[in-house]
Amino acid sequence: MLAALDLFAEHGVSGTSLQMIADAMGVTKAAVYHQFKTKDEIIIAVTEMQLARLEAALEDAEAADDRPQARELLLNRVIELAVEQRHMVGVMQSDPVIIRFLAEHKPFQAFLERLYAALIGDDAGPETLVQAAMLSGAIGSAVKHPLVAHLDDPTLRSHLLRLTRRLVDLPR
Repeated sequence: MLAALDLFAEHGVSGTSLQMIADAMGVTKAAVYHQFKTKDEIIIAVTEMQLARLEAALEDAEAADDRPQARELLLNRVIELAVEQRHMVGVMQSDPVIIRFLAEHKPFQAFLERLYAALIGDDAGPETLVQAAMLSGAIGSAVKHPLVAHLDDPTLRSHLLRLTRRLVDLPR
């Protein structure tokens, strides 16, 4: 799936064919079809692979008694993964095929609701929704922005954490 992830990041979902994925994996197109019947199934697998990396941190945050500490842990992990996967963040947040697909994919929506509830709160009011969108947009835009492309990961991670903590009202 890493091959598909890299191709999606480089060419977008629409610009990536099953043949390209097969070639990158060093297998036949039939082998790809054997495992994934459609490109949508590949999108699900790639997305689930990315989100699984947050699952443990989300579960820890949901189980924690100390809410600010849980939010801090989760925010750290979200930023760590966004910085680590700079090339993929843009695809996940701006590729029209992925956006449409994930907007309709119930497990992804449920995961996002849990994630933002742990980071921001359970209130589904307009202010909380805007805050969640701003947090997602701020992190996603920052890690892929040309102004920070030259920054090393620890520097970018440190500044992102400091600034996003303000968006989720975490103390310093």
